Amino acid sequence: MAAPLNWGRRYVMVRPDHFRVDYRINPFMDLDQQPDPALSRAQWDALVSAIELAGGAVEVVEQRSDAPDMVYAMNLGFVVERPEGPLVSSSAGHVVMSHMRYAERRMETSSAATWFAGRGFTTSHVGRAGVGAHLEAGDAFAWGDGLVVGYGPRTDELGLKALAAELGVRVRGLRITHPGMYHLDLAFCPLDDRRAIVCPAAFDEESAAALLALVPEPLVITEEEALTTFAANSIVVGRTVLMPGAPDRIRDQLEAWGFTVQLVDVSQFHLGGGSIRCLTNPIDVRLGRDVPMRPGGEVVLP
Repeated sequence: MAAPLNWGRRYVMVRPDHFRVDYRINPFMDLDQQPDPALSRAQWDALVSAIELAGGAVEVVEQRSDAPDMVYAMNLGFVVERPEGPLVSSSAGHVVMSHMRYAERRMETSSAATWFAGRGFTTSHVGRAGVGAHLEAGDAFAWGDGLVVGYGPRTDELGLKALAAELGVRVRGLRITHPGMYHLDLAFCPLDDRRAIVCPAAFDEESAAALLALVPEPLVITEEEALTTFAANSIVVGRTVLMPGAPDRIRDQLEAWGFTVQLVDVSQFHLGGGSIRCLTNPIDVRLGRDVPMRPGGEVVLP
């Protein structure tokens, strides 16, 4: 019997006051295709409302005027709660701040770190003090007995080691090779403790096989479904899956598993290469007693 995810009801989002396409760091971005500011705000507001109607809550971080991609809040940092261990001193939780691959986005994390610290979160910074590790939180998910983390386009292998050591957990690394699915959250969406949406085309052969073996009941989607509908870039609030698009066969399978599918149009944000998951950062991820502490952490590669 599948158990619901023990996280995904509290989110941080960044209001799109300065969202635009100023540069090209992924295949979706085109400087000649600019988002409409009014429509972007309306779609963002609709997503907030959908999360709240499903039983979730949203806190808002102000967007920097010089950081057009800051609206993709998932990549600001990996937020975690833990009932025991070294992070117990923070009542709110701990954030491993991202160290972005591209310099165009690096200023985002300083503002986000200030926001988190002001609300009682402790923070740490992968990639500082000479470590040089790139880590982007859109590549990281709690799953099973630790974390699954994509690496390649944005996060590097050294980032996996830094994250594992920082949190003292097992990190299972998955090599992403598809240029259009540069973050794990474009190819993997946990649904409950047994099921997840998975796009094997995002990974090399060994990593695809490892992820499919790790998920007892995967909902496998094609490369075309992932890239045209952003179906894997969805979130789950309780038993409601908020999706930017859902081909009939995907919706049918989700409903057969007892989920309610709610479509939310965030197409303006697809122009920047992100969708619902990219716009939302869960701040209630809980590493419980089923995730053993591992001094120094552990990285497992296929």
